Amino acid sequence: MTGTVAEHDARIAERIEGTFAPLFALVEDWRTAVRDQFGAFSAQGAAPTAAVLDPVMEALARPALEAPGGLVTGSGFVATPGVFADAPWHLAWWLREIHGLDRGDRGGVRRLEAVNDPESDQFRDYRQLEWWKVPERTGERHVTGPYVDYLCTDDYTVTVTTPVAHEGRMVGVVGIDVHVSRLERVVLPILREAEGTGTIVNAAGRVVASSDSHRVTGSLLRGEDVQGALAALREGAVSAAGTEGTRVSRCGDTALVLVLQT
Repeated sequence: MTGTVAEHDARIAERIEGTFAPLFALVEDWRTAVRDQFGAFSAQGAAPTAAVLDPVMEALARPALEAPGGLVTGSGFVATPGVFADAPWHLAWWLREIHGLDRGDRGGVRRLEAVNDPESDQFRDYRQLEWWKVPERTGERHVTGPYVDYLCTDDYTVTVTTPVAHEGRMVGVVGIDVHVSRLERVVLPILREAEGTGTIVNAAGRVVASSDSHRVTGSLLRGEDVQGALAALREGAVSAAGTEGTRVSRCGDTALVLVLQT
């Protein structure tokens, strides 16, 4: 890969990464605020309760959800089962009200009506979901998706979650949901500036967004050339080139990959 081409690819990848930087900053601020609230519970000798934590989380989440045209479509805190004295299972999660086909804002925010009774047929153990399992295992922030979010919106979504720890234990995760349709508004203009076809995929090669309308969200970007280049990234490379004009670059620490094909 020539220096000029490599620099062009790096600039595009950096701009994609920059789209996520404000989201990462938000979840980090929320993680600190929620951790501090658990510290306050301990300092007061009080048992942690959802009744106290929820208003704190709502005050954090609402501004991002109410921002006109903002990327955030869902946000909140999901508790480790048993952490709260008054809520054995608990999701404190809020959603932006949006229109259907035009995906425009209605301007309202509503709380997710989660089923927290394990005996209910509609109950879902969120500990089995990627956005929970990976931060629990690694102790680090994680980007999940694209996936169809059946728990909240039944829409293709990318979720950013980071664990909240207190006294050596994960007490839950704070996170943000972004509908892929909203993310596309921001990243497609960037991809269209690339030379050739630009596609953003996750580590497994599933499409998040592409300048090629035939590459739909959630589909697997196939081909030995693409998969071979992605394998090189999984082995630690920052960028790689295939044998048929395919170039791939990490988009920073977003867990997403830029695929450029001429």
